[in-house]
Amino acid sequence: MTQQRISLNKCPNNTEAQNLPVISQFHLMSLSENVEVQPFLLVLFLSFYMVTVLGNLLIILAVCSDFHLHTPMYFFLSNLSWSDICLISTIVPRVIWDIGTQSRVISYVSCLTQMSMFILFACMDSMLLTVMAYDRFVAICHPLHYKIIMNPNLCAFLLLASVLASLVDSQVHNLIVLQFTHFSAMEISNFYCDPSQLLNLNCSEMFTKSIVIHFIGVFFGLFSTTGIIFSYYKIISSILRIPSKDGKYKAFSTCGSHLSVVCLFYGTATAVYIGSTSSYSAENCAVASLMYTVVIPMLNPFIYSLRNRDIKIALRKLQRRAI
Repeated sequence: MTQQRISLNKCPNNTEAQNLPVISQFHLMSLSENVEVQPFLLVLFLSFYMVTVLGNLLIILAVCSDFHLHTPMYFFLSNLSWSDICLISTIVPRVIWDIGTQSRVISYVSCLTQMSMFILFACMDSMLLTVMAYDRFVAICHPLHYKIIMNPNLCAFLLLASVLASLVDSQVHNLIVLQFTHFSAMEISNFYCDPSQLLNLNCSEMFTKSIVIHFIGVFFGLFSTTGIIFSYYKIISSILRIPSKDGKYKAFSTCGSHLSVVCLFYGTATAVYIGSTSSYSAENCAVASLMYTVVIPMLNPFIYSLRNRDIKIALRKLQRRAI
């Protein structure tokens, strides 16, 4: 195994490539080499996971149980919560297993599976945040036509389109990585199979790698961010035309939670993207990835429940029913 890892520390030429074994596993980055810190990390990630799953499940149950929340806004919010549960379940259970077993080895198949699922649900989060921005745009800028525009058929179509776009993004990355025959190393500079890290390890020509990293990422990233920026430009323009301060506050309060989540999500996602394409240290990239994949899915239920009166009321009703 040691000889194989040494032989893969750089991209081989055509002659060397014929003699290299096929990579069957990768080595993930350890969050800490200090053995005494491992139990703390285990408890920390387990707590993160339990709080995230429980919090997002409560949001889903609150929306499903209260007919007052059977609106487009909360329909998309419940699907965002479901996507967050799936996203963190793709990453954290594997991290907990690695910490508990003191192993950083992940098989090639498991790595590609984790990468595909991560892209699927991360892209799903991005698409749903875009759709939710459009929902707020219609609610604030066209309130009289809101129910007509955001009808059940359109909501179902937007959800289906988000799922299909996420599947396309995931499978395109997966198919391209499957074409790679040689990697420059077996060490992945992150605690999970980060797509950008896998692409940086491949030994194919740089032009192809740049196309994958930039074109696909920019296409889906620009589509989502452009939709969100345009929606909030229209929202802010409409709010500024409201004469009373109370009216402005009430209108903006309906999208304050969503805007907070958008800033957290895209802020950390941008840090991860920049870190993978620049000289940022692996530790900084891992911290940004931790925020992106673990902390934000955990914070989303708190942001929406603490800043949303309807969710608070629904959760109290759910609590009374449970008692």
